[in-house]
Amino acid sequence: MRGGLWQLGQSITRRLAQADKKGVARRYFASEAGNLKKTVLYDFHVANGGKMVPFAGWSMPIQYKDSIMESTLNCRENGSLFDVSHMCGLSLKGKDCIPFLEKLVIADVAGLAPGSGTLTVFTNEKGGAIDDSVITKVKDDHIYIVVNAGCRDKDLAHIEGHMKSFTSKGGDVSWHIHDERSLLALQIWHMSILLDLIISASVCHFGLNLGFLLEVFMNSSEMIGCSNMSSRNVDNLHYGHPGAFSNKICSIYGNEAGPLAAPVLQFLTKEDLNKLYFGLFKILDINGAICFLTRTGYTGEDGFEISVPSENAVDLAKAILEKSEGKVRLTGLGARDSLRLEAGLCLYGNDMEQHVTPVEAGLTWAIGKRRRAEGGFLGAEKILKQLEEGPPVRRVGFFSSGPPARSHSKVHDEKGNPIGEITSGGFSPCLKKNIAMGYVKSGLHKAGTKVKIEVRGKTYDGNITKMPFVPTKYYKPS
Repeated sequence: MRGGLWQLGQSITRRLAQADKKGVARRYFASEAGNLKKTVLYDFHVANGGKMVPFAGWSMPIQYKDSIMESTLNCRENGSLFDVSHMCGLSLKGKDCIPFLEKLVIADVAGLAPGSGTLTVFTNEKGGAIDDSVITKVKDDHIYIVVNAGCRDKDLAHIEGHMKSFTSKGGDVSWHIHDERSLLALQIWHMSILLDLIISASVCHFGLNLGFLLEVFMNSSEMIGCSNMSSRNVDNLHYGHPGAFSNKICSIYGNEAGPLAAPVLQFLTKEDLNKLYFGLFKILDINGAICFLTRTGYTGEDGFEISVPSENAVDLAKAILEKSEGKVRLTGLGARDSLRLEAGLCLYGNDMEQHVTPVEAGLTWAIGKRRRAEGGFLGAEKILKQLEEGPPVRRVGFFSSGPPARSHSKVHDEKGNPIGEITSGGFSPCLKKNIAMGYVKSGLHKAGTKVKIEVRGKTYDGNITKMPFVPTKYYKPS
């Protein structure tokens, strides 16, 4: 098992190390070791035991004092704080910023409500993915975008080239690259959502029978991937008010069911975060700094991405860790990779590339209904044809025996015929089994299909499965 985690760390280091890129001093500075860029939290990482590795031209923590497995499990059970300041945030502004962006991405940007966002894909003329990105319509004349660190240079060149053409024809759009800001990702297991739902529904229909509430609670815990909770026995008691149920839960399971669920971030802002659901965005004061707050993440857990002025980033990170009373931990790239794989999320450069369309990648849902009817984005002809006729290959999940499958492991059918390739794989700390994702020929992509996966010259049994591997817990309206 230690070998598998070590290989994961080495794999991340190898595949994500890229050539150096020009820096902006306000946000980061060059490292003396190979001119790697550093985020403003670099010294904070090192002081907290961060093991720094090359990552897309940056020096970033792959893990801290705990193991990758421990960090992964803590994110699922409590919470994690990631420094993702290597990613690039930018704003498009102007009355024509929406029609401009819709030429480049598959999303129905015009259809987004102000203060809401979505995952989208920047496509090329052949329908392939230039990058996947989260975009937010702040207002009708302001779009906020976050692109991947390893794609920054090509993304910005792509956007700028099309912007010059667009504005030369009278279009009103400009941009600002937020190199004066840093980006933190806070991911938290949000048990209060489950508690509130159970208490409200059960009290309304069945009264305050604690035993019944606990039974529903434990059954619901199993449904969201927390099956370990159902093994603890409790007495069938009656309590006089709903708060007693929450107190009883906390007494049984400890603080994991209570304090983090606010979530932690609520302690640092006067704004009510309970109505900021998954995919929503707000500009607000957090810990004394004006931040861009998006309820999203890359782990499958409830959480936030916080764009904060770089001079306030370290103080905010310290405040979040302090308010969590030790539950939220600094977490590195190793666990982040395990978490996103368990959530079935793509890593650009592995699971998505310039020759892979959004349809092949399983992101058909990200193509807006209006965009399917109208097209109007780069590569629309090929993508819309695949929507109608089906793609030649599809991204799927795998369980496998033997050593964990890694990127480029070949996939065969039971007769030994090649049918696809693994793009990401590893050992799941939460499921305690090998998981992977990759592409297979259409028609052979159904869940339950048995396959053979080649690892270091030997083949091992596997089967295709649906994703995510671990149920997501996004905070959405009931």
